[in-house]
Amino acid sequence: MRGERPIKKRDHQSEADWRTLARATLRLWRMVVRVREGGAQWRLGAALVLTLASKITAVFAPLALGAGVNALAEGDRAGASWAFGGAVLAWTGLRLAGNLAPILRDALFAPVSEAAQRLFAVEGFAHAQHLSLRFHLAKRTGALQRVIERGARAIDFLLRILAFSLAPTLVELALASAVMAAVFGPGFAAIAAATVVIYVASTFAITEWRAQFRRDMNAKDSEVSARAVDSLMNVETVKSFAAEAREAARYEDALRDYGAAAAKSVSSLAVLNGVQAVLQAAGLLGVVWLAGLAILEGRMGPGDVAAVILIMINLYAPMNILGFAYREVKQSAIDMEKLFDLLNEAPDIADRPGAVDLPAQSGEIAFQGVFFRHDERLAGLENIDFTLAPGRKLALVGPSGAGKSTIIRLLMRFYDPQSGRILIDGTDIAAVTQVSLRRVIGFVPQDVVLFNDTLRRNIAYGDFGADQERLDRAAERAQLSDFIAGLPQGWDTLVGERGLRLSGGERQRVGIARALLIDPLILVFDEATSSLDSRTEASVQAAIAAASAGRTTIVVAHRLSTIRDADAILVLDQGRIVERGDHASLLAAQGLYAQLWEAQQHHEGDDDARPPRANPAGYQTLRG
Repeated sequence: MRGERPIKKRDHQSEADWRTLARATLRLWRMVVRVREGGAQWRLGAALVLTLASKITAVFAPLALGAGVNALAEGDRAGASWAFGGAVLAWTGLRLAGNLAPILRDALFAPVSEAAQRLFAVEGFAHAQHLSLRFHLAKRTGALQRVIERGARAIDFLLRILAFSLAPTLVELALASAVMAAVFGPGFAAIAAATVVIYVASTFAITEWRAQFRRDMNAKDSEVSARAVDSLMNVETVKSFAAEAREAARYEDALRDYGAAAAKSVSSLAVLNGVQAVLQAAGLLGVVWLAGLAILEGRMGPGDVAAVILIMINLYAPMNILGFAYREVKQSAIDMEKLFDLLNEAPDIADRPGAVDLPAQSGEIAFQGVFFRHDERLAGLENIDFTLAPGRKLALVGPSGAGKSTIIRLLMRFYDPQSGRILIDGTDIAAVTQVSLRRVIGFVPQDVVLFNDTLRRNIAYGDFGADQERLDRAAERAQLSDFIAGLPQGWDTLVGERGLRLSGGERQRVGIARALLIDPLILVFDEATSSLDSRTEASVQAAIAAASAGRTTIVVAHRLSTIRDADAILVLDQGRIVERGDHASLLAAQGLYAQLWEAQQHHEGDDDARPPRANPAGYQTLRG
């Protein structure tokens, strides 16, 4: 049962945290080594030297001042003033050097830290881009974005704390203990060492206990971001259902949960700070008491007392940094934990070793015994088998969930089938690079989503190197030229978030132009007109017809009236091909296609329901 072995559970969590920290340190080192810009290596070396110099001066500066005070107490007035003056100058110089060194270090190291942080963020972002469509469909965009951002920010913490706080602070603690033992006696070193050991052990133990609150706070923070992004990205749906107040309430609930988790984290931090303050006071009390006894016995002068107190006070600064360093390292490791999980996520779809570019020439498509199952549901595709001749148009029709869009995603290799092969011009698409495959396929989805940028950048997305002549030609073939010419800003018109400043038909034509710009052998339209009104649909259909001329084309259609001119039609139901042929022959067969046709004609009131004469050429276009 849960809770029966809490100590073991905490031990396992602690081990996991240390493993995460070890991985973080190793990856951090590798990234810093990879940074080459701006003389990163010599900057890192100089920064480490400056850090050690500042720590050394913090130990020896009090000794110089103590010697000056002893000179005042023991020597004659003239000699003492010179000795004291020299000691003060030495103390001032050491203090100044110790204060300036970190400032110069930060200035030198800033470019290295920024470059390493950028490398990590880009690596996480690029890896996320290469993960499969299945992964992204199961993730929330806002939460994924926060994983990358928070993990990248943790880089700066780890770099500064590990390189400039933790290791140098340990050196300072060891040096301070050695100096106190050599100059003032082992008792002072013992008190200092005991204080440090108890302080470190307490800090580690309490920080381990605090980790659960930090994790919970991070999870609630991600939920806040995800809810905000999800709601704002779907603002049209929110408004259409008058759900603004409901969305605000959901966002407030998420913020309230985050606030409660953050309060627990802050309260646990107060416990840690309180324990640290008590331990520091106890350590200072111990050395002051021991120094008082030494003065009574004549073993220490007033300057020695001042020096030992200053050393202890200086020792508290690195002790505070040590506690802060451990807390931040643990928190940064937690923040990087999810980013490591993301970076370790293996893509479902990856190029095979030795994958070659697709040697496509004509655009023939063949599905051979393709089986596919989604993990999350039973429905899929069974024994999909057909060949589409080059330059011909194939329509995929059937009820919702029949597998039409899945065929498109398999062709684009967003998914891989569990069995069977998909060939383009006789080459298995699983054996070629994904980049070369998608360069020969122009894809226009049902809902074209545009970037919040100009028309020029959106149409040129497939090939940013395209000149204006190619852009104009693509726009003309998508019947978009007159629309662009009529805009005040023309090609430089901003389309808004997700292209919402444009109408549905305009977005679809932009999608067609974008697909045509890469001059693909194959065009794929996934219900590109299903959400449009009749007039807009007619204009988009005209653009599709012009774009498809001479190209192998696959059209997923809900409205059967839009695919009557298809050379061949596949009718799918429950993942299987149940009928195949052209429009006329399928109507004559009086099967599922004819039923769908009759239902749509009755619904739309279309009088043009009489079946045309069958076209035998359709059977030659589609084999299998």
